[in-house]
Amino acid sequence: MGKLILVRHGESQANQRRVFAEDDTPLTDLGRRQARQVAENIAARFQPALVVSSEFLRAEQTARILAERFHAPLEIVPALHERDFGSLKGLAYEAFAELVTGDPAYDPRRPWHWTPPGGESAETVQTRVIAALETLRARHPHGNILVVCHGVVMLAAWAHLTGSWDGAEIPDNCAVVEIDHDETGLGSPRLCAF
Repeated sequence: MGKLILVRHGESQANQRRVFAEDDTPLTDLGRRQARQVAENIAARFQPALVVSSEFLRAEQTARILAERFHAPLEIVPALHERDFGSLKGLAYEAFAELVTGDPAYDPRRPWHWTPPGGESAETVQTRVIAALETLRARHPHGNILVVCHGVVMLAAWAHLTGSWDGAEIPDNCAVVEIDHDETGLGSPRLCAF
């Protein structure tokens, strides 16, 4: 049995400023330190054969630190990119509440269905991310693969693998979720406590 080890990128400049990130947002100094620390935490439990990453800069920078630590090849998987927040990109997190207030398409009991103007829903993210994880699982049925991605990507994967959006949360920067896998499929996710 192998493992997919999902890692959220380190703190980005957008996280620091508390705004919805643009695609090319880089890591902060803290984000680079978080990536180095999570690499050591992972090394105590796993020996990954491959590091894959979203194409977005903050994930790729985190992935390069991990790949260097493990002397592992790095592969970019575009389908692992963060949710497209559309018109929210570059705006403060508080803009979300303003945008959904009065929007008849937004149901607070089912927020994963809502699509920001020019963006995508969390449900759409889930469809593309699960397809990408299944492809990795099929290619490496017994390997330990580090997957560096984003908060909504991890939330969507968690919701799919547990069968419920309820209780699914966006993890902290450099949080790690472990998913067992083999040729038959993906197992249940576990948040790693380092």
